[in-house]
Amino acid sequence: MLVELGSEISPEINRQVRSLLFGIESLALDGISELLSAYSSLLIVFDPLKISLSTVKTKVAAILESIDRFPLPEPKTVKVPVVYGDVYGPDLDWVAGYHNLQPDKVIRYHTETVFQVYMLGFTPGFPYMGELPRPIVTPRRETPRTRVPRGSVGIALKQTGIYPVESPGGWQIIGRTPLNLFDPAGSPPTLFDIGDRVVFYSISTAEYETWKA
Repeated sequence: MLVELGSEISPEINRQVRSLLFGIESLALDGISELLSAYSSLLIVFDPLKISLSTVKTKVAAILESIDRFPLPEPKTVKVPVVYGDVYGPDLDWVAGYHNLQPDKVIRYHTETVFQVYMLGFTPGFPYMGELPRPIVTPRRETPRTRVPRGSVGIALKQTGIYPVESPGGWQIIGRTPLNLFDPAGSPPTLFDIGDRVVFYSISTAEYETWKA
């Protein structure tokens, strides 16, 4: 069952999505196997042999009527080191030119913003974060790359994100982080959770290579 609470990127709508998720989790209903949150919706996967659709709808409606009684956990703030430009951020100069800015100005906009993790997806642990400052809101690449290195930091429209694993991708790549975002053996397996705050900061190429080593 897909519950849609809006149709835009909005901190308030996403807060409602997360409150609904935590509200359903707190009920520990037998038959609900998975909850998948997005920017403005929540997918509820359930076994109809254990719980009926009408029961799920009733529970969801009750939570939404008193959603404020499901307080969200305090978000953690994650500081992410990034080496910007050059081979690590091959699209930085293009993004700067698109906005008639110097590359250093693009980096300043990116590092001076506190981003919120709205959702995880695409590949395991990929954080969709927003929102980019208006001066660097940038369209996706016209032609996606077939291989984007792990740790690449990209921007697309009002979003920024990090590729946890090497994969295809169409975002504008402006840098790379040495942090590992996904460890299937970890607890939790992902570096970020929905609702977290993220602050990027610039490091040198030497610092990046030392960190990786």
